[in-house]
Parts: sequence; structure tokens; C-alpha cells
Amino acid sequence: MVSVATWNVNSVRPRLGQLLDWLRADSPDIVLLQEIKCLNEVFPAMEVEELGYNIALHGQKTYNGVAILSKYPLDDIVRGLPGDETDVAARYIEAVVSLKGKAMRVASVYVPNGQSVDSDKFPYKLKFLERLAEHMSELVSYGEILVVGGDYNIAPEDMDVHNPGMWQGSVLTHDEVRKRFRRLRNLGLQDAFRLCQPQAREFSWWDYRAGAFSRDDGLRIDHLLISAPAADLLAGCSIHRDMRGVEKASDHTPVIVTLRD
Repeated sequence: MVSVATWNVNSVRPRLGQLLDWLRADSPDIVLLQEIKCLNEVFPAMEVEELGYNIALHGQKTYNGVAILSKYPLDDIVRGLPGDETDVAARYIEAVVSLKGKAMRVASVYVPNGQSVDSDKFPYKLKFLERLAEHMSELVSYGEILVVGGDYNIAPEDMDVHNPGMWQGSVLTHDEVRKRFRRLRNLGLQDAFRLCQPQAREFSWWDYRAGAFSRDDGLRIDHLLISAPAADLLAGCSIHRDMRGVEKASDHTPVIVTLRD
């Protein structure tokens, strides 16, 4: 079995203890991190490498930043989402993982939040999702085992929201972002969690405010999208909500998919 996890760690350095404890306890083979919020040179590489992980980074000071941790070698690393050379935000990293005689392509993506529907950040989010779909169309055409995990900042359906009425029309549930998420799925990428748990109402993000986690007032916005060859190997997918309950937790929790090797 090969496990691939996605986790928006919401700043890796202040949460290094939680990250290392989780890596020791769950020992995922591949980890796709978002919002590391640091430059490459200050990422805690030594501590992570001591646990047996190779590292690929696309960092940025204070904001954004994505990473891939892998117990297997990493090759063909792509930093930055193709399609707009003027967009320097560190929101995408991709690599090929060499597994026991076969290759798997993985990507960690941090989709813009969008701030509010009437802000200039919302069109940026929509354009980013369009660029992501264009790039995914190319990757899907390779016919590879492909896992694209990350914080998509999209709750695809009302069942992915604790209180759909409260979030209706927001940047996380707006028809335009949901339409772009469906486009990704129409390319042949499937939502691993929904394949395994089609009716489950579970969440991956809870606001820090107003006791949202204690009330389970959350949204499922962290996803692992997998290609058809990966879906053929699917053994399970789960949300590990326990990490949201630790001291000084990220507001997101890991999601893990398991594939037969």
C-alpha cells in the first residue's frame, strides 16, 4: 500500500512539533503540504529528513508556499502552476515519485481563497482554477497514476458544508467555483474521498472563531483528486480530524488516500 496525504499546515515552523508527531504516528509515504509560509532556506528540512523523507519545496515568505515530502525519490519537479509567468505566488508544486518499479505523479496545490465575491481576488481565484484545469488536462492525457492534493478552497456540494445556508454564495461555495471544480472532475479526476464515502458528511476545515471545531461547524475544502489509473488502485480515503484538536492546531486537518501498490 502507498499512502498520500494532503494537509494545509498553516505555517510549518510554529507547527513543526505537530507535523513531526503526525509523521511519526501516521507515517504517510507521500505528504502534500500547503501554506508552509516560509522560504525554502528556512524550511525545517533536517528534522523532516531525519524521519526518512525526501523534500521538494516551493516556498514564499510569510504567505502561501507548498511542499512535497516523500519516502521515495522525487524527480521532474515543477514549481509554479504553468500558464501565467507573471503569477509568482507559490501555490503549486508537482513531482514524479519513483515507486517499486512504477511511477506516480503527485502535485500539491493551494487554490486562492478569493477573499470575497466582490473583491479583485475572486477573479484571480477563477483564473487560477482555469489554469489548473488546463494543466490537469495535459497531465491526465499522460495516462499516469496521478494524485493532485491540496487546499482547493471549494466545498463541492452542500453536503460538504455544515451550514449550507450560511455559506451560500460565498467564495468557497459560489456556483462559479463549483463549476470549475466539476470541470476538473470532468477531465477524469475523481474525488477520492467521495469514491470511498459517497454519503459521509465530514469536514477538513473549521474556522478558529466561535468554537467552530467544537460544534463541528466545518467545510470539506481539502481534496485528493485522482486519475483513472489511480482510482483503479484505490483502497481507501479518510479525513484525520484528530489533528484539528491538538494544541495550536492548523485550522485544516490531513486527508489521506491509500492506493494498492
